[in-house]
Amino acid sequence: MASKPAAEIIQSIGGAGNVVGLTHCATRLRFQLKDASGIDQSAVEAIPAVLGAVPQTGDRYQVVIGGAVETVYNEIMALPEMKRISSGGSSEGDSVADMKAAGKAKGPRGKFAALDTFFEVLSDSFRPILGALLGASLFITFMALMATLGVIPAWNAPGVTLDPSWQFVNLMWQGVFVFLPLMVAYNASKRMGADPWVGFGIMAVVMLPGFTALGKTDGAESVFGGHASVVQIFGLPLTVFDYSSQVFPPLLMAGVLAALTVLLKKIIPSSVQLIFVPFISMLIMIPLTAFLIGPIGVYGGAGLGNFLKSINDFSPFIFAVVIPLAYPFMVPLGLHWPLNAIMLLNIQSLGFDFIQGPMGAWNFACFGATAGVLFLAIREKDRLMKQTATGALAAGLLGGISEPSLYGIHLRFKRIYPRMLIGCLVGGVIIGLGGGVKTSAFVFTSLLTIPAFDNIPLYTIAIAAAFFTAMILVILSGYQTPEQKAEVAAQVAADEAETSKKSAHVASVAAPVAAGTAGAGVATATSAGTATAVATLLATIGSPVAGIVVPLAEVPDPVFSKGIVGPGVGIDPTEDTVYAPAAGKVLVAQPTGHAFGLLLDSGVELLIHVGIDTVNLAGKGFDVKVAAGDRVEAGTPLVVFDRTIIEDAGYSLVTPVLVTNARKFGPVEQAASGHVQVGSPLLTVAAK
Repeated sequence: MASKPAAEIIQSIGGAGNVVGLTHCATRLRFQLKDASGIDQSAVEAIPAVLGAVPQTGDRYQVVIGGAVETVYNEIMALPEMKRISSGGSSEGDSVADMKAAGKAKGPRGKFAALDTFFEVLSDSFRPILGALLGASLFITFMALMATLGVIPAWNAPGVTLDPSWQFVNLMWQGVFVFLPLMVAYNASKRMGADPWVGFGIMAVVMLPGFTALGKTDGAESVFGGHASVVQIFGLPLTVFDYSSQVFPPLLMAGVLAALTVLLKKIIPSSVQLIFVPFISMLIMIPLTAFLIGPIGVYGGAGLGNFLKSINDFSPFIFAVVIPLAYPFMVPLGLHWPLNAIMLLNIQSLGFDFIQGPMGAWNFACFGATAGVLFLAIREKDRLMKQTATGALAAGLLGGISEPSLYGIHLRFKRIYPRMLIGCLVGGVIIGLGGGVKTSAFVFTSLLTIPAFDNIPLYTIAIAAAFFTAMILVILSGYQTPEQKAEVAAQVAADEAETSKKSAHVASVAAPVAAGTAGAGVATATSAGTATAVATLLATIGSPVAGIVVPLAEVPDPVFSKGIVGPGVGIDPTEDTVYAPAAGKVLVAQPTGHAFGLLLDSGVELLIHVGIDTVNLAGKGFDVKVAAGDRVEAGTPLVVFDRTIIEDAGYSLVTPVLVTNARKFGPVEQAASGHVQVGSPLLTVAAK
């Protein structure tokens, strides 16, 4: 069944016809729109699944979801009206490339377009593997914790040999970090329009054990203190590095490969491109990467890392203060991605990183400001902000992800930033005075990764100070302007008025019961002889098809019979047409005709699944009468099916009718047994 939030999000940004492209990061949906000027941001942010919305330049628009972003993205892409996006088409005949070009032409990006593209590429090269990096880093955190507790020796110290059992645990993180260049090569190549597997294969050559062995052959000269070797290949000097965990070489390689791919496709006939574009690309790029691009990437990354290290060595105090104060401005611009790459390089080349400790001061100041907003939202009964801040705080404290807080709250309320910066300063000063902290893992600075740092007491004190400083300042001074406070107060008053109205309605319905009258549709319970209403009927759902009622437990499909999809009943049809049981909107109308999702005006989401496993008929025997988005009334035909075709194929005609959002309501009860006609009461749904 289609996701209601997915449909609401698309509708709120102007419909699928306004969407040029859609991607997502760890927490945000990233839309490229035809025209973002007319979007009502408050309407977008009022959607329950949305933590915040951020307009950007060039008709780009970001919707902050949080940890469930991938699920919402998939649900959006599954909407029938979004099919053209995934296929690269357009409802108006324009290509995606044309629409993007038009968007860029009228947007204010101007000379900054190249810079925007650079950081988009950098972001997209890392984004798909952040989960793997985080998972692997938690294994390193666990190893560090075991060493701190004395369970194992210092696992990453030179010459230390672990017990085989702990060696196996230690291997669990190495697959991600050792082969990180291959992952980055794949993502970057794909993002820049080259064959990602060709990029993967090119980078794989310099990571082969045989390539590394070239540096140990007779005549090889050791350089860089033994960290690399130079060997003559056909009279040319080849610098042999250990490319494990390197990220700059695959990024540079992907950029050159993308340009080469464009050139080759211009000069090679399309009929033989499948063979010769990959072959010639590899023929050129493998030597070019091994002899030139790889060393440049290593030298360049090492240069950036050494520059930052020299600042840290000169004054850990200055470094520890500058980093957390800079991050709040770097993250919105995407400038933090190069630093992430340097952190990974530091771990590979130095065995530790010195940036993530000060970065933790920024993260926890950010989370502290969110906690302050949450406190005020609870006190002020601001339902929407409470929802946004709760999700953002959970993502931060448990996942170390700052984007939901930053985009969902902080960038929307300008009073927050100065108070958050004071928290960053306090945390950075404490780390600087303590001489800095280091970590041997690339981690998202959350509560779970505190053991990854070498000086746990210092780091813990610093991030706690950053958190509570920002939180207390936000609570004391507030985060809203007088106008914003007035707007929230008006919304809260409206919500309370609506709640009072509903309560009055419930009381009026329940009054006959209290007076001893048998009120239809009202369940009662007695205590000490007094009748009390406990469940008020919200909706009665009629049967969508004539037939014999089948209790849910007897439906011949365990997914339905066990109530996994939702409560309801089955119907063994005696006629061949399925109708809408009540007025509402069609959320899903499968083209195969086997399933329909309806959002009734009562708020009930209903799934009608015509037969069991009938999807395998691929539409044969089904005549669909409606489409997703259609408005239907009680009695509107949804589908006509040929029972002979279904039965001859060996499939059951039992049709489950299920309430899929039952958690919003009270009990969902079967209201009929035996034979029912179309529209006869089938289910009752009580108010919660």
